[in-house]
Amino acid sequence: MRTIVVSLGILLLMPAPGVARQAQTGKPAVQAGGKKPAVTTETKPQEPALPAPEPKAEAASESAEKTSDHEQHYDMTEVPPIVSHRQINLDGKPLAYTAAEGRLPIKRDDGKIEAEMFFVAYTLDGQSSAKRPLTFCFNGGPGSSTVWLHMGAVGPRTVVLQPNGFMPAAPYHMTDNPDTLLDRSDLVFVDAIATGFSRAADSDTAKKFLGVKGDIEAFGEFIRLYLTRYERWASPLFLLGESYGTTRAAGIANYMADRGISFNGIALLSVAMDFGTLEWAKNNDVPYALLVPSFTMIAAYHKRLAPDLMQDLAKTRPEVERWASTEYTQALHRGDALPAEERQKIIDTYSRYTGLDKKLIDNASLRVDVEQFVHNLLLDQKLRVGRLDGRFTGTDPEGTLDSHGYDPTLTALSPPYNSVFNQYVRGELGYKTDMTYKFIAWNDPAFAKWDWGDAVKGFPNTAPGLRAALTKNPYLKILVMEGYYDLATPYAAAQYSIDHLDLGPDFHQKISFATYEAGHMVYIDGGSHAKMKKDLVDLMDRSFR
Repeated sequence: MRTIVVSLGILLLMPAPGVARQAQTGKPAVQAGGKKPAVTTETKPQEPALPAPEPKAEAASESAEKTSDHEQHYDMTEVPPIVSHRQINLDGKPLAYTAAEGRLPIKRDDGKIEAEMFFVAYTLDGQSSAKRPLTFCFNGGPGSSTVWLHMGAVGPRTVVLQPNGFMPAAPYHMTDNPDTLLDRSDLVFVDAIATGFSRAADSDTAKKFLGVKGDIEAFGEFIRLYLTRYERWASPLFLLGESYGTTRAAGIANYMADRGISFNGIALLSVAMDFGTLEWAKNNDVPYALLVPSFTMIAAYHKRLAPDLMQDLAKTRPEVERWASTEYTQALHRGDALPAEERQKIIDTYSRYTGLDKKLIDNASLRVDVEQFVHNLLLDQKLRVGRLDGRFTGTDPEGTLDSHGYDPTLTALSPPYNSVFNQYVRGELGYKTDMTYKFIAWNDPAFAKWDWGDAVKGFPNTAPGLRAALTKNPYLKILVMEGYYDLATPYAAAQYSIDHLDLGPDFHQKISFATYEAGHMVYIDGGSHAKMKKDLVDLMDRSFR
């Protein structure tokens, strides 16, 4: 199987639960936040503050003792969260809230801490926690921190980009987020183990968290412990996962249902549940057909389609979807038995719908993958198209014909997000540590050994977990959100995954879809960001009263 980590990019988010059941208590320590926005601090935070363990040492730091070239040890001492009271302006009105950031322990049954997961939580001041929704947010990868959803999508502060989401000039800035979800839900942003500030006790222990099953169990234990320590068991609960975070969310929903915890709603952004829809291979033609509509949208964005197709994309898009799922799919199924005349017709139509050269399509045996598309669409301009967002283009740093997976999307977005978050968490929020914030860690060799579980039987697939969660909880609502210009998780692949849950119409009425004129991270585009906020609010309105 091709390296899934590379193909998904930001997917942009691991287990063993050890499940210590004793919640520690004590007064949270408080450090002053930054100068902006308005902040007050106090030793006894307002509700909903949570009890924290008595401090045993200074704020968590990365001891990173190297006993060998292959083993690292990290300080697992529990310390209180950093708490501050803050305010932003939303729609011209002040929004006062409490921010808390720290690490919750993942323990064995005997109480030994095996890992600590970093989180930043925001709770609106003056609200009853019993009625206030609580949303757990996480990105994917595997190997990505949750900086993207935090500082780009629904957190109270956001990175300043160009209106279309493109990279601004340095130095980078942040501002109050006009589309934060905080006015409707309290928010908890969680980093997977070995990303962000989350760490396992040592290299050997980390292995049990770096896999599909272990990752789900770790997040499940984090959620259980957060609900316990912050006394949020009565709150309406939601999950927001992006990319591999949707893989995780589907698994969490079923895992937690079996442990007596149900969610009101789950938002799946840039879906990666059934990897059989995403990983093209000689024995898997499914992804090729699902990619074509996204190829069309990106080609149209770069004006590579005929004028009649460009004139009304709302008409062109379903036309291409139908062709890809019928004539094109049938042609792929026939393989070498496809008559020459029909093969040429497929090549001609494919070229018309994607802007690609007919010789390329022929030489690819009618099966153009993402790498071939992003490399060839604008080859005459010596530009490479973005995988995560096809609107982005860039000159390949290694040379036009020497590419090894360069994505101009990630190259443009990584510096603003990394710089802004590090300044924000250390400055405004006051989380003081020398530890490296691993905003992206999938190049770490440990992630190359990610345990895909029963993927040896085929492609990884947590969609059955979502199906099971829907059957176990008749009130659960699902929102699927996709960007038209996303080649990491194409929008047609998400629809395919949902259509193959093997559920009746009554269940599908609980699932809604939203699409955006954007890529993998739909929120980087100003118009799509505002629509995403509205769609999330609609999900909450449908999920509880």
